[in-house]
Amino acid sequence: AMPPHIPFSDLALARRLEQAEGRGNIAFVEARGRLDPAAATTWTAVGGALAMFDGPGSPMTQTFCLGMGDPVAPADLDALEAFFVSRGAETHHEVSPLAGVELYATLHDRGYVPIEASSVMFLPLDPGAGVTGVNPRLRVRQVDATETDLFAATVVTGWGEFPAIAGFIEGIARVSMSRTDCPSFLAELDGAPIASGSMSIWDGVALMAGASTIPRGRRQGAQLALLDARLRHAAATGCDLAMMCAQPGSASQRNAERHGFRIAYTRVKWKK
Repeated sequence: AMPPHIPFSDLALARRLEQAEGRGNIAFVEARGRLDPAAATTWTAVGGALAMFDGPGSPMTQTFCLGMGDPVAPADLDALEAFFVSRGAETHHEVSPLAGVELYATLHDRGYVPIEASSVMFLPLDPGAGVTGVNPRLRVRQVDATETDLFAATVVTGWGEFPAIAGFIEGIARVSMSRTDCPSFLAELDGAPIASGSMSIWDGVALMAGASTIPRGRRQGAQLALLDARLRHAAATGCDLAMMCAQPGSASQRNAERHGFRIAYTRVKWKK
């Protein structure tokens, strides 16, 4: 029999997970707006769906929770599309299969195409949450806004293979550091930071995000140490679920499953 504390992958769980990610992204666009009012970031809620605008090309510019409440009315989709189109952006909807296959048919009929799939994973958190096998030479610590430059530099170096998006990555790191709902962590080897990771918290769900390791720090177990520290922090602050998203079948998904994460469902991103 399954341990009693593992929730079933049902609509109630999907609503919690989708809300947690949607609300985390809303907090991000609000924080971006505070740091850079000229960015014109904004968000809206339409028929239960959360739509956020972080600039025309940003991966944050999309909806979450479409179809997680009442059936989606054509007027809701009209309003959501107008929200994006009026700001010069394409319309992207991140849709859980628990919204029902009828919604997929509706999106197809309106000219949407699927462009991405992701495994949405969860881990029930006990008070003593954490992982085993952490490299004892690593120290993970939470950082605060006074260390924004150090954190941002570590993140950018971790994404160094992708120089074209360095400015975008640095911006995300700086916005994250300005958020109170987004604890950020550095993993240090011999006192020097080699990896970074953060998470956002909403309604008892801790969404793991933004992990990267600088090239010379790889293969030391830094990501495992960061996962351990974030799970412990989440449990200590009262979260009962951790959440993570990864490409289906990827190394990230495998690593998450190895540490007890279960796949709740495979989500599809639609674009018009």
